[in-house]
Amino acid sequence: MKRFTGFSFSRWWSIVIKEFLQLKRDRITFAMIVAIPVLQLVLFGYVINTDPKNMPTAIISNDSSVMTRTIISAMEQSGYFKFVANLPNEEAGKAALSRGKVLFVVNIPTNFTKRVIRGEYPSILVEADATDPTATAMALAAVMQLPSSVVTRDLTGSLAFLAGKSAPFEVRVHRLYNPEAINQYNIVPGLMGVILTMMMVLMTGLAITRERERGTMENLLAMPVRPLEIMTGKIVPYIAIGLIQATIILLVALLLFRLPFFGNILLLYFVVLLFVAANLTVGIMLSSIAGNQLQAMQLTMFYFLPNILISGFMFPFLGMPKWAQYIGSILPLTYFNRLVRGIFLKGSSFSDLWPNIWPMMVFTAIVMTIAVKFYKKTLD
Repeated sequence: MKRFTGFSFSRWWSIVIKEFLQLKRDRITFAMIVAIPVLQLVLFGYVINTDPKNMPTAIISNDSSVMTRTIISAMEQSGYFKFVANLPNEEAGKAALSRGKVLFVVNIPTNFTKRVIRGEYPSILVEADATDPTATAMALAAVMQLPSSVVTRDLTGSLAFLAGKSAPFEVRVHRLYNPEAINQYNIVPGLMGVILTMMMVLMTGLAITRERERGTMENLLAMPVRPLEIMTGKIVPYIAIGLIQATIILLVALLLFRLPFFGNILLLYFVVLLFVAANLTVGIMLSSIAGNQLQAMQLTMFYFLPNILISGFMFPFLGMPKWAQYIGSILPLTYFNRLVRGIFLKGSSFSDLWPNIWPMMVFTAIVMTIAVKFYKKTLD
């Protein structure tokens, strides 16, 4: 047998050429080389914003006057508040906050202006959904400047005597659901969704490609089963794994992080089940598209990165540009974050959660349809 001694540049160059040709054939890997850096730059450059603006706000106003309009105008001009609803009473305000329709409710009491003129020092109540302390912190700091703004603009002329050293009214802020602004109360429930997304998509993303690489795909194709039966059959065992992982995360959140839990435990598991199913269908779809396990892992990471950045897990959802919010509205993790935080911190009911439940169900059905379509009935 001929023995190869020394380093051969020609042999080395042959290996280099071979690898480039292999990369050229592997279109998914080549696409990831370009797509992932671009995706990271775009998402990190445009999406990361810890100071969101134009957050949905409702008002309960029992006083219609120039001073009241000045207060509303000052809040809008701060850039943090966008008034989207005029509510009749406090019950409607609490319902809007609980369902996530608004982040703030401003309550201006009856005869507010008259009480200011009489020197009775009335209060304006601002209730905030503080489940995400980062999203509301700057806005609440800005709202505390309201009294000085009104003093400068409206308390002039015959009312100048009211513009003394202290403001003629106060702003009271109630941080609901997380009054101490503890970040773990917001992050830890979201981590349940992040962990389940990563594990479920990765495990099922390798399901069909593993069959191909191990040589067992021939047996699977020879069986008298339909693609939908294969897909759903492969998903079921992982549903059990997802529920076990969710239980572990729940116990750690309650025992280690002392997270409050005001909701229904059965409702939480129902939401987890829907979310696990949604991510398993994504994994099965990626597994159907990918040619091997490496490609499946690359596609998994390509899917996982936007989930981390534009689902509202790490950064306030409303602080993102509109195009990022549209993309985020497709991802199941966006809805799961709202659902799990609502159950943990707000004690939300099924009717409160339904607007974020049905999009996950639709997503699951669409992705499963795509997965079945891409399923290859031959090895070619």
